[in-house]
Amino acid sequence: MSVTPIRLFGDPVLRTAATPVVDFDAELRRLVGDLTDTMLDAGGAGLAAPQLGVGLRVFTYHVDGVIGHLVNPDLTLGDEEELGPEGCLSFPGLRFETPRSVEVVARGWSMHGEPVTVEGTHLLARAVQHETDHLDGILFVDRLDTEQRKEAMRLVREADWGATRPVVRVSPHAGALGRP
Repeated sequence: MSVTPIRLFGDPVLRTAATPVVDFDAELRRLVGDLTDTMLDAGGAGLAAPQLGVGLRVFTYHVDGVIGHLVNPDLTLGDEEELGPEGCLSFPGLRFETPRSVEVVARGWSMHGEPVTVEGTHLLARAVQHETDHLDGILFVDRLDTEQRKEAMRLVREADWGATRPVVRVSPHAGALGRP
């Protein structure tokens, strides 16, 4: 297993819905290992396969000392919501109060193809919802209100890792618009 570079906001893979896993093989186990190693190295509470550039419905989590993973998750959310601080490894350094359900029941599979149920509240529920959103091409900034989203995008533009502005090439030909 290895630590793999995390895709940052702006990478199209983060906005693409992931494909369900159909092969529970050594490649999937290697992916879960890479996700786990990368998540732990980065100090995150979770990491989804698209964040490593892999379009499969798999994520790992690390909450309250428990490390786990879920393949092809299906969520049932509780009725009560709460605002809580949330960040994302694809948005380094950004944290915003984000609404999430307080409770979640997530059903899916282990990397070995065995059925798994993850039940959690508060931070575990938040992590499971956040990572499942990644599998649907949804980012935590999409859950923010309009003002918070504008502030998040401003901070992304100002960040040294942030969204890059398009490069405007200057014509090398004399007399052309935008001469050097």
